[in-house]
Parts: sequence; C-alpha cells; structure tokens
Amino acid sequence: MRERIALPWSKGARYEWSKSWWLLVSVLVIALDRLTKLWVYETFYSGEVRPVTSFFSLILTFNTGAAFSFLAGAGGWQRPFFIVISIVVCLVLLWWLLRGGSRRLSLGLVLIIGGALGNLWDRIAYGRVIDFLLLHYQQWSYPAFNIADSAIVVGAVLLFADSMRQRKYAAYEDDERNERNQSP
Repeated sequence: MRERIALPWSKGARYEWSKSWWLLVSVLVIALDRLTKLWVYETFYSGEVRPVTSFFSLILTFNTGAAFSFLAGAGGWQRPFFIVISIVVCLVLLWWLLRGGSRRLSLGLVLIIGGALGNLWDRIAYGRVIDFLLLHYQQWSYPAFNIADSAIVVGAVLLFADSMRQRKYAAYEDDERNERNQSP
C-alpha cells in the first residue's frame, strides 16, 4: 500500500511533506511574477498609468534600487550589491527551510525566496526591477511594487507571526516548568 503524502496546509504536513514540495510555492511565485511583469512590460509604455479603481492603478515603472527606491541613484554599484545580497539571503532562507519548522514558517520562507528570486531575475536580466502595482488616494501614493514584493511582505508577516507563536509557547512551557518545580 502506498503512503499518503500530506498537502503543505494539512495537519501534520511538517513531518510528512517533503521540503522540496515547499519550493514549488517559490516556483509559482516566480512564474506569476514573471508573467505579470512581462505582460505589463509588453502592454504599457514607461510611466503609463491605467486606473483600475479609485485607489488602485497599473503603471510601468522601473526601480534600480531596493525597497522604496533605496539607493536607486547610487551610480550603478548597487546592482551587483543587490544581486549578491539576494543570493545570500535565498541561500540562508533555504538552509532555514531545510532545518524544518511549522507550516507557517515554511510558507513564509518559500514566499520570501520566490519573491527575492523574482526580483533577482529582473536585476540580472534588465539591471532594474519592473514595478507595476500602484496604490493611491487623492494626492498620496504608495511606491509602485510587484508580485515578488508582495510575496516578500506576506512571507515576512508569516515569519513574524510564527516567531510570536513560538514565544507564546515558550513562555507557557516556562510557566508550566516553574509550577512543577515549586510543587511539594
């Protein structure tokens, strides 16, 4: 009889689901990121804005820096710097994923890996990252971003939530241990 493989979101997936299957999520993030960026790149001209709702638009813009255009005007040295940083971060996160952990932790790690690799692809291929999602309200607008950036943010939130869960259980175990030690 064949052994049943658990889906990553099912109970017990931490122990039954292969770490390589988690990386499929990263591949899906990269594919969705690439497809959407290529569609916008082929459909829009640079700086073109197409409103979708009163607070959301599509725009074709390029970022040679990091988040919020950090170091965008640094003169070119930032491209190899961000390439190296992206590779190192992905390797560290992959190592962390292979060590094991909760489903929340694993999903957060593979989302960040997928997002980082999606933006890394742009940096290597074009020397800049394609951004196209724009949130705005009246005169205010959030800097344009892409699917890879969204995956990184969601992954970071999941890592934070997982770390809070770990602290909660650690504090509970400490309290329980102290109570046992104080019992006569």
